[in-house]
Amino acid sequence: MHIGLLPLALLATATLLAFPMSRYLAWIMDGKYQALPLFKRFEKRLNSGPQNWKQYTGSLLIFNTVLFVFGYLVLALQPWMPLNPEGKTLLSPSTLFNAVASFMTNTDLQHYAGDQHLSNFSQIFFGLTNLFASAAIGLSALTAIIRALRSDASLGNFFLDIWRVVVYLFLPAAFIFALIFMQQGSPMTFKSDYAISTLEQGKQTIVVGPVAAFESMKMLGTNGGGFYGMNSTHPFENPTGLSNFFNSLAMMIFPFSLVLMYGRMLNQRRHSLVIFIVMLILMSSTILWTIYFDTLKPNPAMLAHEARIYTLLSLKETIEIPAVSGLPVNQRMGNLEGKELRFGTSAGATFAALTTDVTCGAVNAEHDSLNPLAALAPMTGMWLNCFFGGKGVGMINMLLFIIIGIFLAGMMVGRTPEYLGKKIGGREVKLAILALLFHPLMILMPSGLFAATAWGMHAISNPGAHGFSQILYQFSSASANNGSAFDGLGVTYGFYNNPNPAPEAIAWDLATGLVMIFSRFLPIIAPLAMAAFLGAKKSSPFGTGTLRVDSFTFGMLLMGTIIVVGALLFLPVAVLGPIAEHLGPIPFGG
Repeated sequence: MHIGLLPLALLATATLLAFPMSRYLAWIMDGKYQALPLFKRFEKRLNSGPQNWKQYTGSLLIFNTVLFVFGYLVLALQPWMPLNPEGKTLLSPSTLFNAVASFMTNTDLQHYAGDQHLSNFSQIFFGLTNLFASAAIGLSALTAIIRALRSDASLGNFFLDIWRVVVYLFLPAAFIFALIFMQQGSPMTFKSDYAISTLEQGKQTIVVGPVAAFESMKMLGTNGGGFYGMNSTHPFENPTGLSNFFNSLAMMIFPFSLVLMYGRMLNQRRHSLVIFIVMLILMSSTILWTIYFDTLKPNPAMLAHEARIYTLLSLKETIEIPAVSGLPVNQRMGNLEGKELRFGTSAGATFAALTTDVTCGAVNAEHDSLNPLAALAPMTGMWLNCFFGGKGVGMINMLLFIIIGIFLAGMMVGRTPEYLGKKIGGREVKLAILALLFHPLMILMPSGLFAATAWGMHAISNPGAHGFSQILYQFSSASANNGSAFDGLGVTYGFYNNPNPAPEAIAWDLATGLVMIFSRFLPIIAPLAMAAFLGAKKSSPFGTGTLRVDSFTFGMLLMGTIIVVGALLFLPVAVLGPIAEHLGPIPFGG
């Protein structure tokens, strides 16, 4: 397969599916469907009445509190629950807190390995339940923001929205993709393991479970948490090249569709199409960047090591590094270490960019093994957090950039900025800036703290710039509710009775858990309030001086705002991490 065929096929397929899917999403979330009699009676009981933004926010927080308590109880009772023939015990208290916070916030950053530490009971009632419930929250919040922007009398009802998302959107899609993964070879059983004899006459335990169902919602909900510790590199989660294509496509479908749904529900389709194109260009850039610097460029560490070997062999003079064209095949193809080659040479780089752009966090390659500059693209996807993003949250983050971009443009021409016919005032701008700046604060402050203390220095597996990148990536992933990691960090505590825990693992559990919680809810609540205040204003007539939001000019303004603001916020820390590693000396063995 040509190296560029996979990303091109994925982007084209997801884009084509987004148009009919956005129509279906708008139809469901606007309540235009006719529910079955049984569902209709249940929905009437579930609908507690119309809600304003404060009531909607209160319901969202109550729902997440219940979700947290339920998840905590499931994991805490694991040793005494069924579907646990291997007798898996209790997770350490800090890891238990981290896991519950992670899955509740749709982050799924795992400081444990699912196949080693969780029973099938926990995988189903803790993991699978959260994959559906937490994924529905962002989509519901975006729907409420749309209703606020179009000046609806209420923002709807949070509990009814959650029901609609799970029952009418996620369940049918998850069922279809689970069938695909089962056909490709993913297990689907309540049995926990098989004991087999190896070719060397040894014994091996093969862990199984409802993997196909878990995998489908893991990707569709951009959750990312793996049934197995190796995530989508494991042959049961991702058996074939075709399953890898559908894994990648699954995490793109809803983020792509929701941008167009935004335009349909607001009756601003051309506006949403401009936003879609900006997102598509930015996502394509990260994919091309990662493929170029990781798949097409040779690994500088391998080149330096080869030069060292030539030097030692000659014993007289330093041999120049050979030209790329003369290198062995594995070096001409770039950095293949840590990549799952069953899927093709570009699959790992493509997946790495996609999973961070849509805040999924699933991995089919080791991100810690990416070439330094290649690793910059996944970090950028998490830092800006608006290249489609997750289910709803990506569009919510893009709305912040839209408000700030329009505000800056209005100030430059001396005109009161407007969005969708509403005057943007100081209150809306303050809320947008608050939500936008909170994200880098949740990355940079703990990254600096851990880089300066033993908590970080004892956890990293590499010195210098790469070790800093490991710390930076971990908090970027936690704050972006992504969940992927540079897995060289020693952050796994494991079971409560672990005789040799890493002391710093407790600090990592607590710090990333708190970052995930704060970074999940404030960037949703502040835009919700902002949209409510904006929607409550009277509409202004469209004039000759009004900035059109469906034009090429607006698209360039939006892209420029994202790039400039992102560079101001994160370029200094990027220089300390991936860029410094690329430019600095490369260590190698003697």
